[in-house]
Amino acid sequence: MSEYLRLFIATALLVPATLLPIINPLAGAPVFLAATGGDERLTRIMARRVGINCFFLLIGALLIGGYVLDFFGLSIPIVRIGGGLVVAASGWRLLNDTGQDAIHRSVADSTGSMSAEEIAHRSFLPISFPLTVGPGTIAATIALGSKRPEDAINLIPQLAGALVGLTLSATVVYLTYRYSGSLLIRLGTTGTMVLMRLAAFILLCIGIEILWSGLSELVRTR
Repeated sequence: MSEYLRLFIATALLVPATLLPIINPLAGAPVFLAATGGDERLTRIMARRVGINCFFLLIGALLIGGYVLDFFGLSIPIVRIGGGLVVAASGWRLLNDTGQDAIHRSVADSTGSMSAEEIAHRSFLPISFPLTVGPGTIAATIALGSKRPEDAINLIPQLAGALVGLTLSATVVYLTYRYSGSLLIRLGTTGTMVLMRLAAFILLCIGIEILWSGLSELVRTR
């Protein structure tokens, strides 16, 4: 296997492995289902819109987020350390989470009395942001984007892999929301809890790895 193909595959797998535990569409699925009122047509439309919204939010953070941070004079190692802390903290919080957070409750409360057309218009705010793609997801995406190689030869397969990874992440969000009703019924309460805890532990480990990468680079440059 060539080095470029290896870099492409590694990036394509790393991006969803890092972002999906933070996005955690299974946790947002009950709120999404409540927002659509169980209407099949509305569920299909909103799931597609949310998937597209999430893709553009993530690709914007990946490609532009680093330059925005450069504008404020933040170095790449610091970005990785900050992103790693956010990712690890998100994993730790999910490991010890025993219920819905404030965002989930507020979304459920605000969508309960809305009509179908009003819910469709709110597919971006608050369903896509901040329920699905929140500050932690954006910070982690910027941290991933900060790992760009200097040479263009390695940059191309990495960007291609990141694009595939973001597409996979957005597709998982779409499929989870699209089939949220049957999915939650099949998993059951125990199955959903086990899956969320496993994803949270993997997320914690990924956050520590990003943090260590930033610390190592910071020490080398001093």
